[in-house]
Order: sequence, then structure tokens, then C-alpha cells
Amino acid sequence: VIVVSNREPYIHNRTDEGEISLQIPASVLVSALEPVTRATGGTWVAHGSGSADRDVVDAHDRVAVPPANPSYHLRRVWLSEEEQDGYYYGFANEGLWPLCHIAFVRPTFREPDWRMYQTVNEKFADAVAAEAKTKEPIVLLQDYPFGLLPRYVRQRLPDATIITFWHIPWPNSETFGICPYKEEIIDGLLGSSILGFHTQFHCNNFIETVDRFIESRIDRERDSIFHQGNETLVRPY
Repeated sequence: VIVVSNREPYIHNRTDEGEISLQIPASVLVSALEPVTRATGGTWVAHGSGSADRDVVDAHDRVAVPPANPSYHLRRVWLSEEEQDGYYYGFANEGLWPLCHIAFVRPTFREPDWRMYQTVNEKFADAVAAEAKTKEPIVLLQDYPFGLLPRYVRQRLPDATIITFWHIPWPNSETFGICPYKEEIIDGLLGSSILGFHTQFHCNNFIETVDRFIESRIDRERDSIFHQGNETLVRPY
């Protein structure tokens, strides 16, 4: 099992005294998924954000965790400040987040942020492919910073089981139509084997968005979508 998220479950920082300290971030996502990763001896791919993260990894950017009793590997992906600002703080959090929440804040979409979003999603896809031990791994992709990642992973690992969970609402099709890159994001998410949302209402909104903006075959009895030769099941969790 390969888990992918922006935030890592363990962060190594350097203190003012020059020592390396371990931080375990408060995260519901980590609490839910780390037991799965431990039980399967899998790999967690995440952005290496700590000031001492590079100091503790091996030649393949991996570190065994948890430190006291290692049971899986954390594979760190290095992002420049420009990449982090563009893909995460820019496109994901200033564009997708207010758009999907229908917040009373105008979503901001900038072409440079979008290009960085594409670049970083590609970088994570390369890391997933490098970490796959078989041609058919189970890959668990987390949240809106990775709207393109399912398709990119599918291109590299066509036989993988790709399960994506979108941790924020999915708005109605008219609202999502504001996004200038809607077709690319929809296509990206349809690289998934299973695409999960919080509620059936969000699932219905996504299916309607697909129906409105891209060519596909939708089976409404099964809540499944056929696109580019593969089927995506849309499910509430």
C-alpha cells in the first residue's frame, strides 16, 4: 500500500541548539491512515517540509518510521518554496478550496500556480512509481492538492488500484464550472479506481459535473463512470 498526502506523518526539525527533534503533527488523516500503512509495511509519500528532513533520509529519500519501532517507510518529496507557494498555497488553497466550499471569497486562479500544480503532481507521481514494489500496488491518494495525480499515476502504473479521497465538498456543476482547468481536474480524478467523497450529495454533484463537462459513459445505477478505458466508482465515505 502506498499512501500519498501533502503533509507527512513525521517531521524532523533542527532545534536552536542544532539537535534534531521529531514532530508528530496533529492530523486526523494521519490517525486514520497510519495504522493501515503500518499493518501493510507500506510506503507513505509526502512533502518533506521539516528543516532536518533531508538529514535523516537515505540515498533514496526514505526514512524508516515510527522511529521507536520501524514498520514502514516515509518517502519524502522535496519541493522548492516556489513550488509550495504555487501548487499548495496558490492553486489548491486560493483556488480549489474556496471554490469547492462555495465560500464567500472569490477563488483565485493564476496560470503560474496551475503550471506549478501540474509540475508537483507529476513529481509525486514519479515518486509513487519509484516506490511501487509490484505492477499492481494499492495507492491511496489524499485530497485536493492532488487533483491530477490519479491520472498521472495511472499513466505510470496502469494496473494499480488507485483510491482517491477528496476531503472537501464537491460543489454543483455550475459552481465548479468557474474553474478554468475543470476538464483537466475531472480527467485527473477519473484516473482513480474508486473516488470517495464525504456524502452522497457530493458524489451526485461530481457525477453531474462529469456529465456536463467531459465525454464519458455514466452508469447511474452503479454510480460509476467510464472514461479513457477505465471505470471509476464514485462512493460516499
